[in-house]
Amino acid sequence: MIVYKIKLEQFEGPLDLLLFFIKRDELNIYDIPISHITKEYLEYVNFIKILDLEIAGDFILMASTLVHIKARMLLPREIDEKGDEIDPRAELIQALLEYKKYKEVSEELSFYESNQRKIKFRGNFDADVSETPPEYEILLKNVSIYDLAKAFKRAIEEIKEEPVHQIRKLNISIDEQIDFIFSQFKDKTELHFLTLVENMKEKIRVVITFIALLELVKMSSVGIKESTNYNDFILYRIENGQDLQFNN
Repeated sequence: MIVYKIKLEQFEGPLDLLLFFIKRDELNIYDIPISHITKEYLEYVNFIKILDLEIAGDFILMASTLVHIKARMLLPREIDEKGDEIDPRAELIQALLEYKKYKEVSEELSFYESNQRKIKFRGNFDADVSETPPEYEILLKNVSIYDLAKAFKRAIEEIKEEPVHQIRKLNISIDEQIDFIFSQFKDKTELHFLTLVENMKEKIRVVITFIALLELVKMSSVGIKESTNYNDFILYRIENGQDLQFNN
């Protein structure tokens, strides 16, 4: 059996993931609802396991830390030397605030660096500047990697387990699923992800289709935007750099 591995680079570490949840759900960083955020964090870690991804040790450590804090929140609060209650979340909150501060500084420096690269200095005018990397923020319209993950997880979970009496090898390639995705558009410019995979019975086929979709986004052939349907997203065709949904 061929194992396909994907690296999700959206989150640089466990603190980055926690900050994403806090920002997305508009939570108070000084009063984190630990039960809610622990559930979300564990769902993300379980999703990575489904894809058979390499999980860094600090993600697993943070998962155990959140569970430990959640358990301490259910017990009577400890008292410090001054007679004040000790908040089990205090160390986590302090770490998040420090990380948030350095992340904001890093983003500001990246912004200045990006602007600096747009300046054309006198020098080698023969350099080929026609090939520029795609701006993924434009292709992913109000959709984060976590939204893609939740939609993919739902598609996997909705496949019913069936008794297998015969061992057979499925030869499915990414190129074949890229062609399949294009064939599903036909005369349409938009397509729901769950509609794309609804008739797939094998989990590996859904996995390879999902990888093919990410490759199409990378090639700027397909874009992704949010859907009103829970745990789903919409694909739209792009040809010659033009967004077809706005040209028809």
